[in-house]
Amino acid sequence: MMLTFSSNVFIAAFFLYSGSFMLYTIAIMGRKWSGRKPEEHSARFGRIAFIASSLGLLCHLAYFVTRWIGAGHIPVSNMYEFMTFLSMMVMVAFTVIFILYRKIILGMFAVPVSIIIMAYAAVFPQEVQPLIPSLQSIYLNIHVTLAALGESFFAIGFAAGLMYLLRTVDFNPKTGNRRQQRLVEFTLFTILVIIGFLGSVFAFRAGGYESVFVSSNVTIDSPGQDDSTIERVSYKLPPIVAPYQSDIERFQPFLGLDQPLFEAPSWMNGESAGRKFNTVLWSLISGLFLYGLLRLITRKPLGRALHPVLDGIDEQDLDEITYRAIAIGFPIFTLGALIFAMIWAQIAWGRFWGWDPKEVWALVTWLFYSAYLHLRLARGWQGRKSAWLAVLGFLVVMFTLVGVNLVIAGLHSYAGTD
Repeated sequence: MMLTFSSNVFIAAFFLYSGSFMLYTIAIMGRKWSGRKPEEHSARFGRIAFIASSLGLLCHLAYFVTRWIGAGHIPVSNMYEFMTFLSMMVMVAFTVIFILYRKIILGMFAVPVSIIIMAYAAVFPQEVQPLIPSLQSIYLNIHVTLAALGESFFAIGFAAGLMYLLRTVDFNPKTGNRRQQRLVEFTLFTILVIIGFLGSVFAFRAGGYESVFVSSNVTIDSPGQDDSTIERVSYKLPPIVAPYQSDIERFQPFLGLDQPLFEAPSWMNGESAGRKFNTVLWSLISGLFLYGLLRLITRKPLGRALHPVLDGIDEQDLDEITYRAIAIGFPIFTLGALIFAMIWAQIAWGRFWGWDPKEVWALVTWLFYSAYLHLRLARGWQGRKSAWLAVLGFLVVMFTLVGVNLVIAGLHSYAGTD
């Protein structure tokens, strides 16, 4: 009963966030066509949008509390629970920054980050899972929650930094800096790749798609004796690439594709390596499709199409929001992702540091934002340099959360995938 209610309010939060995003967009985009003064139009719809996002956050908090009660432990123990928690923390960070700066346009860029993370969470199994022994610790609560809260402020810094670039880069094809234009365009394309991945997964899941491959592994224990194991790999996306040295058990054709185009290379040998490579290919294909469609609609690069939206926005405010968000998130992330993580690692595994991939990339993230603050405070890197670091830093965060869990095996591989 409690878990059912938790799922329902989570869905309600998703729709409220989506509605608030549309309202924030209307507040900014619709001011030119409104009969009212632009300031009055933005203020009215901005208030409604903030109320909607705040109601969504209340529903999200209700999801978190009721799932905690229903599960019997804090719901951050697998990828579904962690990503839903992270999306909630992004909205908490957005709400804090919005109250401080009252910039309505921030909702147009920050709220979609939370929505995308929520959608990504739905890719993973949603059932409540018992805690494995190493997770049965109070440090689970402290380490994961503080790390997620710190990363959520990095997400707001990313949104503000991207807004700064869209506001300040000259997108005129004749007078603008081509390198800056291309980098902004690549950043937007990267976001579309993530959205394309989510769209592909949900579309094929709704259609019930599945293809299955089998492979045999032979282990020779001694002369004349061997152990054979059969591995089955289920694909939820049409197999462009098959697992290394595998046979088709069941293949569901798609758009004339009745067999994989090629096999994963030998260095990708592993039960899920081919499937992960296939997922990367589908993400790129979907992202290219979305990018091409949007280019067809706007008939111009996406950066140039979004640039007029930020006309009249004070670029100094955006620079200040970027810095403040990261300055708030950095000490929180330091406590959660490093200090308490090391204490927990000592208790759970008998060592503070073990070069686990997740540990390494958490350290890389910390070093990157340390460099950001050093360059900002000691070297005076403000404006565009600071914005680019904020954007690149959050891409490092997302690789730590997504790439390490899904591509690189390690002690943090309890996350689970669907």
